[in-house]
Amino acid sequence: MSLPLDNRRSSSSARSLQKGQATRAAILDAALALASNMGLEGLSIGALAEVTGMSKSGVFAHFGSREELQISVIREYHAKFEEEVFFPAIREERGLPRLMALFENWIKRVSVEIDSGCIYISGAVEFDDRPGPVRDALADMVRSWQSALKRAIELAVEVGDLQPDTDAAQLLFEVHGLILALHHDARFLRSPGAVERARAGFARTVSHYAAAGAFERAKLPAAAPARR
Repeated sequence: MSLPLDNRRSSSSARSLQKGQATRAAILDAALALASNMGLEGLSIGALAEVTGMSKSGVFAHFGSREELQISVIREYHAKFEEEVFFPAIREERGLPRLMALFENWIKRVSVEIDSGCIYISGAVEFDDRPGPVRDALADMVRSWQSALKRAIELAVEVGDLQPDTDAAQLLFEVHGLILALHHDARFLRSPGAVERARAGFARTVSHYAAAGAFERAKLPAAAPARR
């Protein structure tokens, strides 16, 4: 017994939609790999068509413009960043355990990107003085991540792991600076031990703001004393 015509059309439409979504996801994966190695400015409909083996019109049909392609890649990168860095960390206890997990997951992400590149960092260099939708999308994603990290710092203050007068914005700035230094030394200079230095810097920075006994309560290693 054959399906009614309306049901056959509905089934066909559903398959077409699934196929279109799968194709778009495959294009985005290829675009993300290209952008990680060549930067967002290295992305083009033509380059992506060549990599994926599709026609330019086929790629264009999914994104419509190079600008929309770049913005879609930024959003895809942010989604993967959240999956690897943010979501696993928020399962940790509020306070230093969660803050430490956020930083540790971030370090692991940067370590993976040493041979490719961080779109947040490379994109900031490419678009720091170029206003427009791509820059806005990139800045929004970075601000979103910084807000999450700042909130983790504020929660650490609320639970008593950090001193009540901790300047959350300042600590955020210092922690972010450690990641930028790690990316620079590990990717550009290829300096050995950069990851360990970043971890040591984080422990020392946080210990400056930590309440008495916080490291012990959170079962975290204490910061090594500064060398004289």
